[in-house]
Amino acid sequence: MAQPIYKLYMFRNTEAWYQLSQDKQNELLGKVNAALEKAGGKRFISCNSSWSSEQWPVYGVEQFPNIEAVQQHEKALTDLNLSRYVVSKSMLGTELTPS
Repeated sequence: MAQPIYKLYMFRNTEAWYQLSQDKQNELLGKVNAALEKAGGKRFISCNSSWSSEQWPVYGVEQFPNIEAVQQHEKALTDLNLSRYVVSKSMLGTELTPS
């Protein structure tokens, strides 16, 4: 049985993001959230870390049912050309259970 995949993500906006109107920013965020839902993922938390990190002012954790869902979500983000608007770093893992 596949176990859930957790994704830690960190990002900062690029200049292209700030060139978008507030309406276009909201539209893009809506599409990102819809892509997450369509892939079967859920976001546990998204945090403002700008007060403690200049490099990564936003981070969060998402959960996906399996690796295929992670890949589906990544393809959707690529299709949205999200890398034009953010620089990001992420890490995948599974729950650590005591043995």
